[in-house]
Amino acid sequence: LYFPPPSHQSNHDHNRKQSRPIDRSSSEASSSPRPAGMGSRRGRPQQQQYPPPARGGGRGPIPQQQGGGRGTQGFTAAPPQHPRHDAAAGRGRGRAARGDGPSSPAPAAAGPLGRLPPELRQAMEDPSPPPAQPVPVPAQAEAAAATGQAAIPASSKAIRFPLRPGKGSAGTRCLVKANHFIAQLPDKDLHHYHVSITPEVTSRVVNRAVIHELVNLHRAAYLGGRLPAYDGRKSLYTAGPLPFASKEFQITLLDDDDGSGAQRRQRNFKVVIKFAARADLHRLGMFLAGRHAEAPQEALQVLDIVLRELPSARYAPFGRSFFSPDLGRRQPLGDGLESWRGFYQSIRPTQMGLSLNIDMSATAFIEPLPVIDYAAQLLRSDIHSRPLSDAERVKIKKALRGVKVEVTHRGNMRRKYRISGLTTQATRELTFPVDEGGTVKSVVQYFQETYGFAIQHTYLPCLQVGNQQRPNYLPMEVCKIVEGQRYSKRLNQNQIRALLDETCQYPRDRERDITQMVKHNAYQEDPYAKEFGIKISDRLASVDARILPAPRLKYNETGREKDCLPRVGQWNMMNKKMVNGGKVRSWMCVNFARNVPDKLARDFCHQLAQMCQDSGMDFALEPVLPPMSARPDQVERALKARYHEAMNILGPQRRELDLLIGILPDNNGSLYGDLKRVCEIDLGIVSQCCCTKQVFKLNKQIYANIALKINVKVSVP
Repeated sequence: LYFPPPSHQSNHDHNRKQSRPIDRSSSEASSSPRPAGMGSRRGRPQQQQYPPPARGGGRGPIPQQQGGGRGTQGFTAAPPQHPRHDAAAGRGRGRAARGDGPSSPAPAAAGPLGRLPPELRQAMEDPSPPPAQPVPVPAQAEAAAATGQAAIPASSKAIRFPLRPGKGSAGTRCLVKANHFIAQLPDKDLHHYHVSITPEVTSRVVNRAVIHELVNLHRAAYLGGRLPAYDGRKSLYTAGPLPFASKEFQITLLDDDDGSGAQRRQRNFKVVIKFAARADLHRLGMFLAGRHAEAPQEALQVLDIVLRELPSARYAPFGRSFFSPDLGRRQPLGDGLESWRGFYQSIRPTQMGLSLNIDMSATAFIEPLPVIDYAAQLLRSDIHSRPLSDAERVKIKKALRGVKVEVTHRGNMRRKYRISGLTTQATRELTFPVDEGGTVKSVVQYFQETYGFAIQHTYLPCLQVGNQQRPNYLPMEVCKIVEGQRYSKRLNQNQIRALLDETCQYPRDRERDITQMVKHNAYQEDPYAKEFGIKISDRLASVDARILPAPRLKYNETGREKDCLPRVGQWNMMNKKMVNGGKVRSWMCVNFARNVPDKLARDFCHQLAQMCQDSGMDFALEPVLPPMSARPDQVERALKARYHEAMNILGPQRRELDLLIGILPDNNGSLYGDLKRVCEIDLGIVSQCCCTKQVFKLNKQIYANIALKINVKVSVP
């Protein structure tokens, strides 16, 4: 064995004893391939490459792959330095030893030990600490390190949020019933198929009729006995695979019998059903069990379509709700409208599991009245003995456009038409050609000769059906509105109030109606629910709840009552003052309600100003100008003119108008929006609107509520 002389045991050997990780890939013989840019010493082994030590003995930078260009960084952490060599590492010579040099590794100094075999050299060196284990790094971090970018999570849903520390305990515990019915998740293999119907139609009713006829004809022969669920558009779902991946069918539909005995019209459709995908219910089960972060919307949509299939055939579907006159009494809403009762239905994932959400609903339908009676209700006037004005004709035309009617002058033959317009001429003045020779007949003469029907109301216009090029004329007295047409336009205030009164119920009455609705639907007997293995409970879900104590309200110290505890969610402003009262030194009022006289408007404004002052606001009792009446159709002109009059008074005093009070009719339509737009955008003043019914009541509680609204608007934040 060779032992170096004592003169060689110097700082060189001391530094040589430091333990550092060895890159075995770089310690091969010189005959192995070398990366570009590295020197070669023939006959001598390649020197070991070490990472440069960090300043102060800490870990150095992560070693990079040698060679030219950008190499991939290794993510194996360097082992810690030996404790008794930290000082030596910090005192090393050169920029790399001080930790401020380049990041490329520096070769170790060659000493006598470097000429020994690896086995002897390892036996003679001081024992070194075990090598560090690789630090696990996500794949995203490796990819980011390779491109020099910061690592980011794969998805925001992969982030784990901390668990809640506990659940609330305040209040009185109780048990409440929710309008949810527990549903059992089906254990079926759901398949999704794409449906193409040619010629394409936009009506879901027609599409459903086509698929219904297809199922009736080919369920046993071509559908494998399966009962599919159809969404009315492009998607069809089955509880298992169909015997084909793609197939074409020819379907013929017959029009409804109109009672005339004539041959019904046939319509031919080509239906192509093609496999699209499989609906994954396993992910839905994982989500309900809390092991998946995102609810699978496709699986929920499939279950929703299955449970909507039978109600869509029984009732009138609109959105997620179903309506029928058989589900409750009809309630007149006025102007030829009535409300139908119905129910809302939706499948929902909850903490209890899968549940079916059922709630009562109501919406407006057009009353199935004779057209003349409907027009009389709409105009609120008797039109059986007088002609219509131009304004009345336009109003009826707007209301009836797109409405479906059926004729009543042909006995049992009730053919249906859709109204496209209203004639400008009276029925007695209308004529049309009856043949190519140019023979012209009047509508009155045609109905008398063809149907033996004598038109009575010849002074009224005719309904126009068909297209504009070849219009057909139907007298109003021979037409009746078809039942089941939902009114989709905006309701007036009286109709909204009547609809809300119809739907407002006590909890016990609502529970009774919902339970009866579930029993009426009989989900356990639903053939589609049975086909897909869905089971719905008939009992309302019970949920733990807590009744929280009402918060104590604090008022201004100058009032007689400094705080208040609301009872059943109610309190008033009597003997109380606002904590931070606003300031209104200049204000005015504009009255747009024709049925509110000027004296009543002045009294209302005075009482409101007094209530604002009593509630703690710095509110002037007298307006800048007395209340002025204006026409609702001239809101912009009236507001701007009145504003300039007020500013002629306030301008020389260097004051601004703080508030405008507007008195509006109960059925204000677009007046409210126009007033807000002019005040807030054009004039830049705060406004407060009041309805006519509030003015007539002269109730202190109403004044207090309006004062609270005004204070929020004029107070400085």
